[in-house]
Amino acid sequence: MIFYKTKDEVDLIKKSALVLGKTHGEVAKLIKPGVKTKDLDKVAEEFIKDNNGYPSFKGYNNFPASLCISINDEVVHGIPSNYELRDGDVVSIDCGVCLNGFHSDSAYTYAVNTNSEEVKRLLQTTKDSLYVGISQVRVGNRIGDVSFAIQDYVEKNRFSVIRELVGHGLGKNLHEEPQVPNYGKRGRGIVLREGLVIAIEPMVNMGKRNISQSSDGWTIRTADRKPSAHFEHTVAIVDGKCEILTTFEYIEKEYKL
Repeated sequence: MIFYKTKDEVDLIKKSALVLGKTHGEVAKLIKPGVKTKDLDKVAEEFIKDNNGYPSFKGYNNFPASLCISINDEVVHGIPSNYELRDGDVVSIDCGVCLNGFHSDSAYTYAVNTNSEEVKRLLQTTKDSLYVGISQVRVGNRIGDVSFAIQDYVEKNRFSVIRELVGHGLGKNLHEEPQVPNYGKRGRGIVLREGLVIAIEPMVNMGKRNISQSSDGWTIRTADRKPSAHFEHTVAIVDGKCEILTTFEYIEKEYKL
């Protein structure tokens, strides 16, 4: 079942998303060599709680942290640890905030002092594909229109889209219907309606699309161990059009791709 949101509920999600955006900004200040990923997680959790929210991921299906931090060939769901960031790392930060009973969810991928033009192109293509997908969100379109747009853009740039992991609806629950794949065909899937709130999140590999799960039961890695990137926004259909509820503004005050 899809839970369509009222404008008042969308406004509550937007308030959650503002705390989320500012949390990402606090983390972005610290993305540099020598910083432990568990310290990034601590900063995020404290900031969220200081702003009357709760980290959506912590305890979700027993996940142990507030951030998913995925390094290099790790795609998503990486667990913060004593690992210290180093030059050349590709670092995906995924975070969710629950505030006033409503969740928001977004992700951003960083390159730490990289000289690799191909890594930079991977990150830029993935980020751009997110907005290409968002451009298809409006009343009367279908989920497949969003999915196709992302896949088509990524593959034209000679990267690959993961099939097993998808975006999702969200609201009072972190994960709700519908699923939002990053691949598909135009004109397929549910019709997009007023009040729909979804997280769109392209996960894009430099190499082949295949993935595997690590022994920790959480971390997803590329099968060929090439880098992967992940960008995500929470969006809503309001007055027939797409409104982006999350923001990268606070990240991009601190970091530029």
